[in-house]
This record gives sequence, structure tokens and C-alpha cells, in this order.
Amino acid sequence: PLRTQVSRVARTGRETVSVLSTSAQSSAMPPPLPPRSAPESAASAPSLPGPARSLSEVMMQADAEPRSDWTREAIAAIYKQPFTELLFQAAAVHRANFDPLEVQKCTLLSIKTGGCTEDCKYCSQSSRYKTDVKATPTMQLDEVLEAAKRAKEAGSTRFCMGTAWRELGGKKTAFNRILEMVKGVRGMGLEVCCTLGMVTEEQARQLKAAGLSAYNHNLDTSREHYPNVITTRTYDDRLETIKNVRKAGITVCCGGILGIGEGVDDRIGLLHELASMETHPESVPINSLVAIEGTPLAGSTPPTIFEIGRTIATARIVMPRTVVRLSAGRLSFTEMDQAIMFMAGANSIFTGDKLLTTPNPEFDEDSQLFAKLELKGRPAFAADRPDVQHATL
Repeated sequence: PLRTQVSRVARTGRETVSVLSTSAQSSAMPPPLPPRSAPESAASAPSLPGPARSLSEVMMQADAEPRSDWTREAIAAIYKQPFTELLFQAAAVHRANFDPLEVQKCTLLSIKTGGCTEDCKYCSQSSRYKTDVKATPTMQLDEVLEAAKRAKEAGSTRFCMGTAWRELGGKKTAFNRILEMVKGVRGMGLEVCCTLGMVTEEQARQLKAAGLSAYNHNLDTSREHYPNVITTRTYDDRLETIKNVRKAGITVCCGGILGIGEGVDDRIGLLHELASMETHPESVPINSLVAIEGTPLAGSTPPTIFEIGRTIATARIVMPRTVVRLSAGRLSFTEMDQAIMFMAGANSIFTGDKLLTTPNPEFDEDSQLFAKLELKGRPAFAADRPDVQHATL
């Protein structure tokens, strides 16, 4: 009978799975399968992980170095594989680069809610739409530090702070207060992330000096679909902020939203934009639209587990060492759905009863889910993890 020995070898801080040997009685072995030709669209990507015939084929692909020369056609070939084949490959890549049972818990706090002048059609915080969200001023330092303390006690190791405005601009008083928040949260031993809209390179450097670990600035969707969702800020505006953050030495958190009227090609386009960056984002949040009454996208159909599962799995394959973070909309998926997402390569969640202004599973529910799936939380500043490698002071 065919016997395959698989070993786990610690290498540069991540787990590598390698096939050591295969032995079988020659009389029991079927004739070898002819090699599969790569899809014509993937011809420019010879190392493209395509549908694999065996565990050994997948493992040879799983530990490949990250690359930025992906074509849109190559990513489409991965995304459009049979669902179970895609999950299998993504799970192999995940295990070659991460502990598959380790999932980071993060908490996101809206420190300045509502009153935003942007016209993002999905957002309840826009002043252009009539929603239940009321504009509030920037929170006080002690309020934020108390929230961070509660989050840490509940098991979160990354604390994220968000503001509802277009850009940091000349908001000096608010910015100084935010810098103190960053210092205070970092002093608790937590990773610190902010999403403050557009920032200049100098503002990013000040955030870095205060101890910021990561900066979130999502692309939301493909370049083609973007103008259908947002008109008050361009795609290139977003990319410029990401460049400013990168120059300052802060790790990048950049992802998108599913369910905002995009098609398959737009999801592929978003992944191509992210995976073709010179340095991949250290974190990629995948959001599922939470349709809010009063916004233009109220009543939209949320993505299915197959749509979000494909997106997560493809992200994992084309950005193998990026942390894929399950973000808004997780409450609409069952525990089994979430298990599939973890299998596909997601290794971070946002926990707590709210995610900015939208409902989210509470801490206790997530603790029960972790127990059922035998998952463990990931510590802050995990050794040799790329999403925090530049985050030291």
C-alpha cells in the first residue's frame, strides 16, 4: 500500500510541511498520470499553484516565496478552481507558513464616530445618509485606554482605533490625542493599529514614533468597480496613503469588502491589486457587507460562504505570508462557515460586540467557537511573523 511520510520542520519561525518519501509495491502502483497542462491564461506564471493531483504536488508549491508578478489571469485561474480543490491548496499553503490552529483576536474601537463627509455607499457613518448613527466627538484618552484594557483581558492581542473622517489633514488637537492613545495602548503590550483616513508621510512617521504597529487603509474593491461605490476619494488616493505608511516603516493592513455590488472579476481584481504590490500587505482584512438601513446599499445580498471562502483561499495562495483577517459581517455566518474560512487560510478575527458601528460576535461566543475548533489565540508581536516584523520601536 502507498505510504507517505510527512514531517513538520521549524524553519525561520514558521512551520514547513515537506513530503519525505513515498514507497509502494510496484505491482500496486497505478501508471503515472500525465502532467496537467497549465491553463493558457496562466502561461506567464510557471509557478502558478494549479489544481494538484497529489499531496506531494501541493506541498512542493506550498512553501514558495511570496511573489509580486502575478497576472490577473493567473489569479483568476486559481480563484475559479473547483471549490474543494481550492480549499485543499489554500490549506496546504496556510500550514506551510503558519500554525493552522493559531488565530489572532483583535478588537476595533470607533474613537470618532459619524459625521464623515465621504460618500462610501456602504457606510452608516457618512453624513450624506440618514442612518441611526449619531456623530460624536473624538473619545478621551482614558476612555480608550480603558477599552483597550478590557479587550486585552478578553484575549485580544491587537487593538485597532478608527475615525470617521476623510483624512487626518490639519486636525492637530485630535492627532496629538491619538498619538497619546497609540503610546498608551502600546504600553499595555498590545499591537496597535489605526485607520484614520488619508495621511501624509510625515503624519505616518509620527504615528510610527508613537509606537503604531499597523495602519489600515482598504482598497475596498477593484479599480474598475470602485467609482460605483465611492466618488469622494480616488483609488490612487488610497494607494498614496499606503505608500506613505510603508515609507514610514509601519506595516500595512489593506483589504476589501464583499457584497457591494461587485462581480467575480472585481474580487479577482482586488486580489491582483494587493498581490502585485512590491511588498504584500502584512494584513488583508476580508469584510462581508453589513447592509445598513439608510445607506444606498441597504437591502444588498450578502456574499455566500462559497464567495467569501474562495476569496480567502485565493488570498492565502497568492499572499502566502500575509495574515488574512475576518472582519465585518462575520455574525451572518454559522460556526461551520467560519470553520471553512479558517480552513481556507483566515487566521485572525475581530472580536467584541461591535465593529465600528456594526454588530459583531461577542467575546464569549468567540471563546466557545475557539473551544469547539480547538483554536488558540496568537500572542502580540509573535516572533518572526511578517505582519509585526517592522513594528518594534
